[in-house]
Amino acid sequence: MRTICAAFLILFGWKAAAGQEARKAQAPLWAAKPDVAAFESLENQRLAAAQRAIDRLVSVRGERNMENTLRPYDEAVRQINAATYFAGLMQQVHPDVAFRDRATAMATKAGSAQTALSLNRAVYDALRALKPANADAATRHYVERTLLQFRLAGVDKDEQTRARLKKLNEQVIQESSVFDRNIADGRKTVAVTDRSELEGLPQDYLDRHKPNASGTIEISTDYPDYFPVMKFAKNDSLRRRMLIAFATRAYPKNVEVLRRIMQARYEIAQLIGYKSWADYNAADKMAARGERIAEFIGEIDRAARPVADRELQMLLAQKHAAGLAGNNIADYELSYLEEQVRRKEYDFDSQSVRPYLPYARVKQGILDTAAKLFGVAFRQEEGVPGWADSVETWDVLEGGKAVGRFYLDMHPRTGKYGHAEMAPVLDGVRGEQLPEAALVCNFPKPTASDPGLMEYADVVTFFHEFGHLMHWILGGQQQWAGISGITMESDFVEAPSQMLEEWMHSAQVLGLFARNYKTGEPIPADLIRRMNRASAFSRGNYIMRQNVFTAISYDIYKADPQNVDLDAVTYGDTRKYSEVTPTPDTHLYAAFGHLAGYSSAYYTYMWDKVIALDFFGQFDRQNPLAGDAPLRYRRTVLEPGGSKPANELVKDFLGRPQNTSAFQKWLGEEFETPDLHGGSGAARK
Repeated sequence: MRTICAAFLILFGWKAAAGQEARKAQAPLWAAKPDVAAFESLENQRLAAAQRAIDRLVSVRGERNMENTLRPYDEAVRQINAATYFAGLMQQVHPDVAFRDRATAMATKAGSAQTALSLNRAVYDALRALKPANADAATRHYVERTLLQFRLAGVDKDEQTRARLKKLNEQVIQESSVFDRNIADGRKTVAVTDRSELEGLPQDYLDRHKPNASGTIEISTDYPDYFPVMKFAKNDSLRRRMLIAFATRAYPKNVEVLRRIMQARYEIAQLIGYKSWADYNAADKMAARGERIAEFIGEIDRAARPVADRELQMLLAQKHAAGLAGNNIADYELSYLEEQVRRKEYDFDSQSVRPYLPYARVKQGILDTAAKLFGVAFRQEEGVPGWADSVETWDVLEGGKAVGRFYLDMHPRTGKYGHAEMAPVLDGVRGEQLPEAALVCNFPKPTASDPGLMEYADVVTFFHEFGHLMHWILGGQQQWAGISGITMESDFVEAPSQMLEEWMHSAQVLGLFARNYKTGEPIPADLIRRMNRASAFSRGNYIMRQNVFTAISYDIYKADPQNVDLDAVTYGDTRKYSEVTPTPDTHLYAAFGHLAGYSSAYYTYMWDKVIALDFFGQFDRQNPLAGDAPLRYRRTVLEPGGSKPANELVKDFLGRPQNTSAFQKWLGEEFETPDLHGGSGAARK
């Protein structure tokens, strides 16, 4: 047992005892191949170390300073975070269901430790006694923001109220884990008995989906199965069946789970002194108040609707040209009709770009792009074990020195988290611990006979998540764990990731990796031009769809849950904020994982889209890797981590507060810009 513990101390960069030399080289997350018992032992050691740090902090006698008070507090944060991150990751990705179950329980335990710390009055009083006036600006900001978060947790309430808040927060943590697990475990399949239903799908897709012994083809709700059907399959019935299966993955299991989460959050908000969870949840964010979210929803609707109206007419014309009746577009028709319009009006077939986007080349291309953009290098650690055979371990280097590490878990498997995310693993603390994170995605897996050709949207998603990753690593070089990486206002965190999406439009960037998987031929410039024009189509509908999700997340949390009809809100907001007609009885909310995580703050995506496009406007559109913007962006936006308010990060890079000019231009680009992304001629063929 002593040997195992020592191995884990080294594995996670701990110091074995005070006064020893600085930590050895940080070993990878899975180097010791922990089984369930070892995993739980490590988690408990982390939580015990956090408690020892809290005890040291509370026991201080005499004047409080950063070293005897903020330092042990930050150590507790670091240890609890590490336990929370690891448990959360294993809950989402471990191949063994029993391990995932134990990880879910441990995530609840770690969450309870976080809640207990946030409600510890002795710790709050100790931090409040600090005099940070002479400290550096980052430390002052850390203390001020920490005290605000303590107050929002209810630390200044009476003992009975704090006890109730602790119980409610623990309930939310536990129920949120169940909510996510139900989605991940809710994978469904749709049976296809007539192969003609697959007409329109790419040949490599058909090759991967052979009939079984009974002649049935099974199409799963995994991303690489689902999205090509919705975009390419000509058969309406198949697309409708796929959409229903996808939307109901966790229905009805998650109905009551979500209701319990909503009720607990509502009571938390009431106990703290807010009228709703939406108001409470906005208090430490850029939005600051719930009403601002409602205003923002209206602003986005007014901006996107005129563009979406024009797009709708084009979609209806395409529908009628195909001999289909009706003056509406159903949700299961949207992706297919958009693809048909792009082929007809823009001379662009989405399948034409796929041969230039095999997974291995895309991965290397994104690494090469990030290396040039951020001034770093990447090196894979060969032979390092992972929780699954396909997991890769990579070091981030600067000047030959490791500054972080990340893990790539990029392909679907049963029970795995089904969306795409950057999952934190370790906070960075300068001189103590390197930042680590994992990318968890669900892209086509290449095999000896299949290159794993990616969709355009897949590559955009890859860029997006890598944007999060670089933010975490480059912002993880702080003196405090509590301001490491992505620890600023949470409605800013999607801006750097969405900004990196725009690199997919660059001919210079695509030239780094987009080559035909058979011939090695680089992607033709004319194809890039047509792709960029076609990608500008349906931005209005895309933004309105995002606004639907934003409205749902806000509307279910803005009032007493007893008065909320989940189906009525979901259906009503879809009809109100979208040009697309929803399919009845899909119960979207049950598989909408952000309702547990982001809760009422899904608006973050559109809020940060505005900021991201403002950011991108500072780069050279013809060659975004050129000029001083990349380094300036790294220094002023990414590297500070959570060491200053998000509004200051924005001003530091833009030289002014953000505005919507770039967003408005981007939104209507298809109709208003004749020379899109350096091309020539009219916006449409």
